[in-house]
Amino acid sequence: MAHAINLEGRTALVTGGGGGIGAACAALLVTAGAQVVVADLNAEAAEAHAAAIGATARSVDIASDESVEQLFDAVEAAGPIDIVVHSAGIAQMPKSPEELRQSSWDKIIAVNLRGTWLVLTQAGKRMAKRGRGSIVNVASIAGSMPGPLHAYGPGKAGVVMMASNLAAEWGRSGVRINSLSPGHTLTKFIRDKIDAGARDPSPLEDFTALGRMVLPEEVANAMLFLASDMSSAVTGVDLVVDCGASVTGGWRPYGWVPAARVLA
Repeated sequence: MAHAINLEGRTALVTGGGGGIGAACAALLVTAGAQVVVADLNAEAAEAHAAAIGATARSVDIASDESVEQLFDAVEAAGPIDIVVHSAGIAQMPKSPEELRQSSWDKIIAVNLRGTWLVLTQAGKRMAKRGRGSIVNVASIAGSMPGPLHAYGPGKAGVVMMASNLAAEWGRSGVRINSLSPGHTLTKFIRDKIDAGARDPSPLEDFTALGRMVLPEEVANAMLFLASDMSSAVTGVDLVVDCGASVTGGWRPYGWVPAARVLA
């Protein structure tokens, strides 16, 4: 039997909601009936997307203790936050350790790992006092698969562990905390690069069991499950949404992923 997810009467905060996966999450939460606040470092992007989906916009720098606290104070001045989707972060270009500047490593860790800690602790301590709340982190399969992302990967691994730690910390206070690990996702940013001939999509597709990239809406669908009461007994897990990128490694020495058996 199908169950429609209804979030009417609940307030959801989405960091990094001005674009990419965060924007897809914010739009789906609005569709499910939630009152949504779109927060982003790019205030113009947050305002544009919020206006398009019927949400409220706020600016935030998740690497700043003061900015994150001010965001939560401002949103909760109008009422408690029931759902937090933490999607804000910065990417890293593949580089060898010799090429990766320490300043770049420090910035990525400051935003992706420390920023997650700031958001989760602000959300969790408030939810725990009220005895309810759901938090969903957007991590990455780069946190569990080795690659040339020597700051981004370890940072996202920490994001997953952080969710597990805090799930146990606040579970008996009624707060659930989970994470999502998307694979390569066909955001507008990536699609524009492909359309301009600046990015070859073949490696991103060929490295998956399903032979394609993930869509932002597919990550949002998984988010909605974790954010809602449909997953009321689920906490401290990392849900992988990667079109099977994490299961193809063992096939490579044998000639790559098996082809489709669909008959013409």
